[in-house]
Amino acid sequence: QVQLRESGPGLVKPSQTLSLTCTVSGGSIDARYAWSWIRLTPGKGLEWMGGISYVGKVYYSSSLKSRTSISRDTSKNQLFLQLRSVTPEDTAVYYCVQSAPWGDWGQGTRVTVSP
Repeated sequence: QVQLRESGPGLVKPSQTLSLTCTVSGGSIDARYAWSWIRLTPGKGLEWMGGISYVGKVYYSSSLKSRTSISRDTSKNQLFLQLRSVTPEDTAVYYCVQSAPWGDWGQGTRVTVSP
């Protein structure tokens, strides 16, 4: 029913900002549900980063909130993730996911933080 697709650069240099876009099809992100960013990191496993509800309320993981910004463009039905001051430990596969309730996942996009 709903489809999510992540996009953005696959390589980010340390200290820079990781920026990703999630394009949602099959449903309006401001109509219902919430929409989350999750990453899969070796050693840490699956980690919820934050999300935004259909009314625009933003939620962040306590461990990442100081570096994370989540926003949206409802006219384009897109979600955005920014992770600032990245290090190699931020290398992961990043997913956008329907949440509240949990639902469909994007295919994920691999981001490597390296010089």
